[in-house]
Amino acid sequence: MRATAATRRPLRRPGAIVEAAAPNRVDLAGGTLDIYPISVLEGEVVTVNLAIRIYGRVRLEPYPAGVALYSEDLGMGVEAPHAAALPVGGALDLVARAVRYTRLPARTRVVTRAEAPRGSGLGASSALLVALLAAGERRRGRRGIRRDLVDVAARLEAQSIAAPTGKQDYYAALYGGLNAIRFGVDGERVTPLLPPRRLNGLAEHLVLAFTGEPHVSGLTNWAMIKAYLDGVVQTVRGLRAIKRIAWAMAEALRLRDLAAAARLMEEEWQERRQLAEGVSTPAVERALEVGRLAGATAGKVCGAGGGGCVLLLVREGRKPAVEAALHEAGFQVLACRPTPHGLRLRVRRAGIRAGRPGGV
Repeated sequence: MRATAATRRPLRRPGAIVEAAAPNRVDLAGGTLDIYPISVLEGEVVTVNLAIRIYGRVRLEPYPAGVALYSEDLGMGVEAPHAAALPVGGALDLVARAVRYTRLPARTRVVTRAEAPRGSGLGASSALLVALLAAGERRRGRRGIRRDLVDVAARLEAQSIAAPTGKQDYYAALYGGLNAIRFGVDGERVTPLLPPRRLNGLAEHLVLAFTGEPHVSGLTNWAMIKAYLDGVVQTVRGLRAIKRIAWAMAEALRLRDLAAAARLMEEEWQERRQLAEGVSTPAVERALEVGRLAGATAGKVCGAGGGGCVLLLVREGRKPAVEAALHEAGFQVLACRPTPHGLRLRVRRAGIRAGRPGGV
């Protein structure tokens, strides 16, 4: 795991503020294959994703008494005498579970901010969880990034959504960059596909737009997993086709062959949209069609589907036109800027500020 100088020093100042940020991602191929037990039953599989400069941010700061949570993007908070007493359920469930797990000491306030639209399909909750778990460990004075952070995060998120969850989002949040993430019997392995200096060139060919339709990944993923385990021929065949496509996508991007990447993205989407009912929606189809008419060569939904964001691959020089067309059609265009950096932590001094969880 990568670590900054701040992560290598034990935290000895109880009045310090710990800040963490972890990037979201766009998935280019191989989504769903990273979910257990598919990742084991299908042998060695790969997911290809790209970390982008949309972040999950966490700040742990001194508080007069007890433990408090506040979400800046949701505008809501909760507090309790100690971490174990924080209530679970509701919009802050995942944050509460993570704080309870890390056993944050009393006199701590946790402030979170997800920069992605809610239900975007960009792995926003996973990025926020990685940042929170790392910051919590740092607040308790532990050195480095724990080796089992991804496993812990996946279990906590599975508890929160009451469904199996994949692991690709956590690796994007930890490492940044464009990676092929391999899943096999021996565990996971992350392989960078492009050096950092090449990522900006790739950004000129990517357009990201939010359909305005939040998705619920747990429901869509579970529909796919159930169909796979039930042996539904179309789903099994589709996931095996996606497995083949994902390996080919990793190689195409490693070679910077964007024409091949476009063909593979379009092929993957045609397979994915048939995996289970609800993967595609009228809003998703409309956004993809608007993008294609403006010059996109391929497109797909981000994450599990059922709404959220769409990612489009565009020809040289066509990015402004595609973004303008999507904006005019009523979709929210998001900046799709890659980042080579994953999780970042820093510690700074601060005095105790009074206030309720609703304050910032």
